[in-house]
Amino acid sequence: MSVVGLDVGSQSCYIAVARAGGIETIANEFSDRLGVCEGGWEEQITHANNTVSNFKRFHGRAFNDPFIQKEKENLSYDLVPLKNGGVGIKVMYMGEEHLFSVEQITAMLLTKLKETAENSLKKPVTDCVISVPSFFTDAERRSVLDAAQIVGLNCLRLMNDMTAVALNYGIYKQDLPSLDEKPRIVVFVDMGHSAFQVSACAFNKGKLKVLGTAFDPFLGGKNFDEKLVEHFCAEFKTKYKLDAKSKIRALLRLYQECEKLKKLMSSNSTDLPLNIECFMNDKDVSGKMNRSQFEELCAELLQKIEVPLYSLLEQTHLKVEDVSAVEIVGGATRIPAVKERIAKFFGKDISTTLNADEAVARGCALQVLSQLFREFSVTDAVPFPISLIWNHDSEDTEGVHEVFSRNHAAPFSKVLTFLRRGPFELEAFYSDPQGVPYPEAKIGRFVVQNVSAQKDGEKSRVKVKVRVNTHGIFTISTASMVEKVPTEENEMSSEADMECLNQRPPENPDTDKNVQQDNSEAGTQPQVQTDAQQTSQSPPSPELTSEENKIPDADKANEKKVDQPPEAKKPKIKVVNVELPIEANLVWQLGKDLLNMYIETEGKMIMQDKLEKERNDAKNAVEEYVYEFRDKLCGPYEKFICEQDHQNFLRLLTETEDWLYEEGEDQAKQAYVDKLEELMKIGTPVKVRFQEAEERPKMFEELGQRLQHYAKIAADFRNKDEKYNHIDESEMKKVEKSVNEVMEWMNNVMNAQAKKSLDQDPVVRAQEIKTKIKELNNTCEPVVTQPKPKIESPKLERTPNGPNIDKKEEDLEDKNNFGAEPPHQNGECYPNEKNSVNMDLD
Repeated sequence: MSVVGLDVGSQSCYIAVARAGGIETIANEFSDRLGVCEGGWEEQITHANNTVSNFKRFHGRAFNDPFIQKEKENLSYDLVPLKNGGVGIKVMYMGEEHLFSVEQITAMLLTKLKETAENSLKKPVTDCVISVPSFFTDAERRSVLDAAQIVGLNCLRLMNDMTAVALNYGIYKQDLPSLDEKPRIVVFVDMGHSAFQVSACAFNKGKLKVLGTAFDPFLGGKNFDEKLVEHFCAEFKTKYKLDAKSKIRALLRLYQECEKLKKLMSSNSTDLPLNIECFMNDKDVSGKMNRSQFEELCAELLQKIEVPLYSLLEQTHLKVEDVSAVEIVGGATRIPAVKERIAKFFGKDISTTLNADEAVARGCALQVLSQLFREFSVTDAVPFPISLIWNHDSEDTEGVHEVFSRNHAAPFSKVLTFLRRGPFELEAFYSDPQGVPYPEAKIGRFVVQNVSAQKDGEKSRVKVKVRVNTHGIFTISTASMVEKVPTEENEMSSEADMECLNQRPPENPDTDKNVQQDNSEAGTQPQVQTDAQQTSQSPPSPELTSEENKIPDADKANEKKVDQPPEAKKPKIKVVNVELPIEANLVWQLGKDLLNMYIETEGKMIMQDKLEKERNDAKNAVEEYVYEFRDKLCGPYEKFICEQDHQNFLRLLTETEDWLYEEGEDQAKQAYVDKLEELMKIGTPVKVRFQEAEERPKMFEELGQRLQHYAKIAADFRNKDEKYNHIDESEMKKVEKSVNEVMEWMNNVMNAQAKKSLDQDPVVRAQEIKTKIKELNNTCEPVVTQPKPKIESPKLERTPNGPNIDKKEEDLEDKNNFGAEPPHQNGECYPNEKNSVNMDLD
């Protein structure tokens, strides 16, 4: 299984995966690294009312949201309310009008990304990391998670765009300082299609910590495009008397050309033309603009750039001189005026070392590696402060507590202890509604159920764990009630022993940060237990207490004084934690039944898309066949079909083409299969004749060469050639017989084929000739390649008087042994042997 990083943008999507050697960005079926947006503009212009785009910001919002009402006026497709009050998108699907939620539309997009990744990786993809804007609220994040669940993707983490960029920068720039260096502060700036985000991050000791993030959710490349569109709409109205806003296709074409012009002005300062043919009413339009005019037109937008930058420094308490580097990403940061403003604010050159478009996707993929190898620690930040509000048990007043401040470390957990006799409700909300780009400040209501008083009537201590999880979503993850159960001393369980030990304050508070200090004095400030630190609550509440406020001091209870009489034994108290169910009522959460229905619908659409693809493939096959044969019938295939069949086939091809673009435009798959079979009945024999005419001579030539080869060997055998005199005559007769039979067959079929015209079916096919070659080789090759038998030399035996060999062999042996030591027998030298050696020289 593979884990992929997905950057789901407003206009483009990118897919990255961690592979051996680094991070790879996956290309789509067009070999384009841009995930799924190839041809998006053209498709939108052609099918304006049925192409959905720029819907990312609709997640988790109600239809009556002011932002939705404003955006719907500029869309080419229709937005309508759903039964649950959400945003519905009306489109035509399979020839019928359908209403889809934003989650379903995103699920369709994720399905495409999933298929693209699987086609590239050649393996299933189920796990992923998905990017979201840093300013997305809980409702928007939950909506994205629902979309992933609909398509069957397991989202390991919703990762903030800026955190992904920072991780990409830290790992690939190897910008993590050594242990003895101070933290390095880097500011990351991202201006994408519809938002401007800036983040300050600290790199130190292999750790990445997000210090803070500021943003302008309504400032991006889209706004600069709109300035150009407004300018040229006014110009065309004056110059050509054309109202571009009256026709959606014309307006979309103008947006497309303005975006191209904006990109050209980033690299050229001279006047640049804008030309659109047949813009409206068959009229061509033209205009021009240069960079200075563009900057003057967008002066208001450029002034807004500094606002998030000031906000970031204010939040993080940083000064400009504290910043070590500034890295920019995002498409709109390529605008020279934008870069100049950022560089001027920080007083230093900006860096563009990262791929501005792929940085987010690559960072998401790197998140997987950082978790696997534990070499990099990533700490994100809470973008908005979050508070809890609750009702007191005996009063009408409410208690309020800010559990997570702005830019608090995330993910993070805290444990709060409440004193209650019955179930109670907690409401989570954003503390600063004005700073949240979402109309609803409330996050959700959480009801802690099954709470009851102690047996002695006292209030129960209820521990509630609140958490901002890895997705950046606030939740009350667990709740438990502490019950005291009396038990005999000999019945104390090991579990109770451990509980008593846990109640005892640590000797050194610094060694265990999860255990709170004892604070039993009445009226003191209560505390909140956290995963990594302690923070005091404000304002104090008599019913929200620290974990240790009501715990008896175990040491004092067990203390005995020698000058006092022994006290009566008190029963041991066993402390038990009882898990409590929590009912969550969130601002935006798809119901289980609705989510299951969406999952089922998506499965049906995936299957339908598969069938539709097969149908289109069958239709395209017919179209390709028509074009291919019509061209070749007047070219290479012309000689291989008779004149009458040629004319009839051309007519059939033309009729089929007309059918494809008329009543055959939207037929079932089988209709196209039948059409193709009808064409192939005539076309296939023609194609086969052509192919046979190409291949047959080559096969005949190869067969002739093999026959000639074996015939020559047989002739050499008859001529007593010593190379073949070891072959049995009966075996060679088999060779001669096979050669004669195959040669006779070849002559016959070649003569018969010569009488046939090219437009007639061949007498013999290339495959038959190939089979004959194989049969000939199987018969002859084992015979003619028989190796000669080896002739063994007679063994040399010595007689008592010396070696029993003739003179020549003895001389030869003496030559071979010239310079060698005399032979030994049984370890002794021959007594009569001389040192010199006599040799006969021939």
